[in-house]
Amino acid sequence: MWNLVGLILCYSAVAVPLVNMPEGVTPISHDIYQLHMLIFYICLVVGVLTFGVITYTILKHRKSRGVKAATFHGNIAVEIAWTIVPLIILMGMVYPAARVLLDMVDTSKADVSVKVTGIQWKWKYDYLDEDISFYSNLATSYGQITGTEEKGTHYLLEVDKPIVVPIHKKIRFLFTSQDVIHSWWVPELGIKVDAMPGYVSEAWAVIEKPGIYRGQCTELCGMMHGYMPIVLEAKSQEDYQAWLDNKGKEPTYDLDSENIMLAMPESEPIDFEDKSQVMEKGLGVYKANCTACHKDDGKGMPPVFPSFVGTAIVTGPPEEHIKILLLGVQGKAMQSYADQLTDEEIAAVITYERNAWGNGDQEKYGQYAGSIVTPEMVAEMRVKLGLKEGT
Repeated sequence: MWNLVGLILCYSAVAVPLVNMPEGVTPISHDIYQLHMLIFYICLVVGVLTFGVITYTILKHRKSRGVKAATFHGNIAVEIAWTIVPLIILMGMVYPAARVLLDMVDTSKADVSVKVTGIQWKWKYDYLDEDISFYSNLATSYGQITGTEEKGTHYLLEVDKPIVVPIHKKIRFLFTSQDVIHSWWVPELGIKVDAMPGYVSEAWAVIEKPGIYRGQCTELCGMMHGYMPIVLEAKSQEDYQAWLDNKGKEPTYDLDSENIMLAMPESEPIDFEDKSQVMEKGLGVYKANCTACHKDDGKGMPPVFPSFVGTAIVTGPPEEHIKILLLGVQGKAMQSYADQLTDEEIAAVITYERNAWGNGDQEKYGQYAGSIVTPEMVAEMRVKLGLKEGT
């Protein structure tokens, strides 16, 4: 029930320029729109009649006309009427609302099942019937966020990798969270469902036409709540099958572009003896996972998000640095990346952080400054921490 109410309220929040809520592109979104309009018209009629009677009574029986108040102790007919009439009106609203609610939770006979996991501050998508799993990160440039660049058309509503689904197929979504409560909301699909840790919620959609549909997290989930958008791309069955055949890979953004903040390149083997390759890879991983909190310049926002410039973690022995990425920091916003990043990606981003922003100056910071961390070092730490069995 509260999901339906939340949908209508959220629609209203974005409907100001449109005057009314959009009808959407799914059967459920159409039903929600029709329900919204039905209740609106019922409330409109009730409001006009109620305030009409009140206004007429005030004007017709005002004291200035010499009208004297009648004295009586009740009217059975009136009391019955004002009980039965509202009950009929209420039932006229409850029945269609209950029908829509029952339709919203009927996820049976789905053609595609996607698990959606909310994480501070990104979304993870797992295709349960396919060997496809990926994270979807904000792709708005840091310059746009800070106001040093002109804001783009889809400011804060663009990602490096959208969720892709077919049209005219029933898609079942399963929602959960890795940390705090999030909420997955795409207006044109008629879906707004909370993603809660330790609990799985469901929703479904049959999208009627191809296109790109955008949404946001609508649950206050932390400092970067506004930076976890949703982008869903609905494709024809042929295009969707081609996407599946390619294991969900799409052309990636150009990391040299000033308009892209969080585009992480596809994983390709790199030579860890070539520092420039490692730094390039690490930059991509850093932009995709770290910039939102620690900023492009590595200075972060102390004390909540610590600086990486000249601090002991990034200039001292690399073991502690690796451990933090694998375990996170308990009680802090720093989450574990053990399951989110590969050994190569963790090694690359740590190497980048230990060499960027002047951290590679050994004369200033000592022998560990500017060191290269390898995937083997990360794998060894996983074993030490019990995250992986030794071989």
